[in-house]
Amino acid sequence: MIRFYTNPRSRGAIVRWMLEEVGQPYETQILDYGTTMKAPEYLALNPMGKVPAIVHDGVVVTEGAAICTYLAETFPEAGLAPTATERGAYYRWMFFGAGPVEAAVTNKALGVQVPPERKGAVGYGSLEEVVATLEGRLADSAYFAGDRFTAVDVYTGSQIGWGMMFGTLPKIAAFTDYWDRLKDRPARLAAVEKDS
Repeated sequence: MIRFYTNPRSRGAIVRWMLEEVGQPYETQILDYGTTMKAPEYLALNPMGKVPAIVHDGVVVTEGAAICTYLAETFPEAGLAPTATERGAYYRWMFFGAGPVEAAVTNKALGVQVPPERKGAVGYGSLEEVVATLEGRLADSAYFAGDRFTAVDVYTGSQIGWGMMFGTLPKIAAFTDYWDRLKDRPARLAAVEKDS
């Protein structure tokens, strides 16, 4: 059994989608910001006091990209892990989503402006460069790892879907076309319904 720690209004929604894609039984523990997320029992699992986190067979995994990667590899029968030929693209775009995309979108949401002469000091350069890089990949490939849906599409795809919804990423054709391939997946819809 997988124990899933989340809050419906958090990045835990990404992991809920991944859990639904994997199709393994899991139990959910809803935590509240500032109270149960900061309680000693949860801090023993995740000293950051944030969600999402999972515990599976005594193994604690935190961070959305790590959880998606772990679940894809632990349950290969779900077909969400990369093949040998997809592996490079899969890891590249999983960690591009967890690094440059996450940082650039968060800074945009917070109104943080990196001076152009200092963009070399941040890992993502500029939001415009991140958008152009994502757009370039999606112009060449139906999905991030290649021609089929994998766990990287759950993670980085969620970043794109949320970014367009909250206005931190532009609604350009490459993004809207890509999101149209993802948004109605039965596992995503089931996850959204459970979080609602």
